Amino acid sequence: MRTQLDRNVVDHLTRTRNLGILAHVDAGKTTTTERILYVTGATYKRGEVHDGTTVTDFDPQERKRGITIFAAAVSCTWADHRINLIDTPGHVDFADEVERALRVLDGAVAVFDGVAGVEPQSESVWRQADRYGVPRIAFVNKLDRAGADFDAAIRSIRDRLGVVPLVVQLPIGREDGFTGVVDLVRMRSLVWADGPGSYQEAEVPEELRAEAVRRRRALEETVAELHPGALEEFCDRAEVSTPTLVEALRELTRTGSGVVVLGGSAYRDRGIEPLLDAVVGYLPSPLDVPAVRGTWQGAELDRETDPAAPFAGLVFKVNSTATGRLTYLRVYSGTIRKGETVRDAGAGRTERIARILHVQADRHTELDRAVAGDIIAVVGPKAARTGATLCAPDAPLVLEPPTAAEPVMSVAVEVRRNSDTERLASALARLVEEDPSLVARTDRETGQTVLSGLGELHLEVAVEKLRRDHGLEVTVGRPQVAYRETVVRGVSGLLYRHVKQDGGAGQYAHVVLDVAPLAGDAAGAGGPAHDGGSGHDDGPGFDGAAGAGFGFESTVVGGRVPKEYVRAVEAGCRDALTEGPLGGHPVIGLRVTLTDGATHAKDSSELAFRTAGRLALREALRASTMALLEPVVEVTVTVPEDAVGGVLGDLSARRGRVVGSTTRAGTVVVTASVPLAELFGYATQLRSRTQGRGTFTTRPTGYAPVPATLAAGLTAR
Repeated sequence: MRTQLDRNVVDHLTRTRNLGILAHVDAGKTTTTERILYVTGATYKRGEVHDGTTVTDFDPQERKRGITIFAAAVSCTWADHRINLIDTPGHVDFADEVERALRVLDGAVAVFDGVAGVEPQSESVWRQADRYGVPRIAFVNKLDRAGADFDAAIRSIRDRLGVVPLVVQLPIGREDGFTGVVDLVRMRSLVWADGPGSYQEAEVPEELRAEAVRRRRALEETVAELHPGALEEFCDRAEVSTPTLVEALRELTRTGSGVVVLGGSAYRDRGIEPLLDAVVGYLPSPLDVPAVRGTWQGAELDRETDPAAPFAGLVFKVNSTATGRLTYLRVYSGTIRKGETVRDAGAGRTERIARILHVQADRHTELDRAVAGDIIAVVGPKAARTGATLCAPDAPLVLEPPTAAEPVMSVAVEVRRNSDTERLASALARLVEEDPSLVARTDRETGQTVLSGLGELHLEVAVEKLRRDHGLEVTVGRPQVAYRETVVRGVSGLLYRHVKQDGGAGQYAHVVLDVAPLAGDAAGAGGPAHDGGSGHDDGPGFDGAAGAGFGFESTVVGGRVPKEYVRAVEAGCRDALTEGPLGGHPVIGLRVTLTDGATHAKDSSELAFRTAGRLALREALRASTMALLEPVVEVTVTVPEDAVGGVLGDLSARRGRVVGSTTRAGTVVVTASVPLAELFGYATQLRSRTQGRGTFTTRPTGYAPVPATLAAGLTAR
């Protein structure tokens, strides 16, 4: 139960909002962030993506490419509220940055393109926010563009995201004529002239009054269906008063029962002020979210948002700068002061906090302390990794870390000079520390250094950092995708006996295994996989991680294999999943059943049964019928109507399968399922076929069988 808090502490926490800006790439997310900073007075000049003058996209690669790559934290003040804001990437290759940010946020603003509505990555980041239970409001941006349709965008939010949109505004004008909105909650018009600082309130225009009344009524009815207090008032008075409506919208937003929807044009400075009012009015403060839950020595522990409680914070980002190592931290409970010693609970070591920094993108201001609810950076911890819990030494706690995505693509990285080999290893270690979705390893067969990531652009950015930040001259091999192996037809009754005698106590373990494909929903968590035009039936939606969809059970009776040895056999089987028999790829999607076994009175041990489990499963996999799986992505291509034929032919040549197409304002949006291996260099080919007018995005959908004609070459070792 929350302790009695000091009035000043309550006021500080109540007036704090920790939120992220989420969107599909090019929906206007960074421009919205820049306008928020400008309107709130945090900056004196509007930053522009096309000019490379944005506050949050400060990295040279972000400004060069015109996209957000790294999540950036900034702060501003609106209506006496402190808003801590994280601008997240919109490109699918950097979805792990979004994942880490969402883990520490209390709320979010989802930005949608007024023309395109819900796009593939919009849906992906929405699902990420669902996993962490982050309350959201929606901002339909770019209503000044040709083809913008506020109502169509709302329909796509309802249909594709499966949520109840609570539409609180009515646009005034369309496309170039968009000048403002009608606030349906307070029944007033909000109008902007050209240029910033032109925000004015007025009466609802006469020509829109009837429509505004109709939509206000629809809003009241929708809210009454979802909120008991509003329903009671609606039944008594046949309407919902503004105070009751505001309170109901706040509660529905915080519980996720509905999503408040606003509109505007960030580029033209229209709609930002009411968006900020909605952030303050509807999204939760740190006091409104449940106590954070952690574990210690098997026990679950809750920590309230209380500055007087023991300190606990979660590391969600690590960044090495020219001036030192910055560790970004969300403080969940307690107070942290400069010079104090904290405990890295997971690693079991202590770290000293040398400095505490208030973060404004790439600029920092020193603080003496930080309290529960704050998002800060600290200098001092030398080894704390992303996902680590820093806590009071006398009150240890481990918080749930953000999940790291499994890499799907790899490149070989080599230095031009042998003298730089050690520097490359050090630089890669730093890259992996900053971005846990990158994996660096040495290939055991070729001796090459292999860097794996979430996509072609992800790896390009990482390699460019090696060159620019670390001064290394590196060459890069052709990208390779992360294949997986799975069981098509297993074996039954495979007997394996592990016996080892080398003096003293020996090792003895006898196991009998059945191996079969793991079918049904338990097969994986990656969503439906597509065959990519390979001619195979759709496979299970494996998530691609080694052991994903792995099931283990024991049917041994009579105590022939003790429980502790059964657990050892399972651990050994998991060890065997790292390399399959076809090409040494990780194995996914199988069920192993331990049906029988035997022990020795003296020589049996957990080590012996773990070894037996590993070797037995390897032998069983060699005896099974195996299939090679490849990662498949959903590709959404937007092209002019006159280029559709060539694009469809190219997708077919890449083993793509078109699953849908729609026409929007002179362009065609084609959705196809394509093997990831076939998309290398696709951006260049698409630009060539469409004279630079075509764009595309991708979204991982799972793994699917590789056609037999290709699998033979890929599995040859």
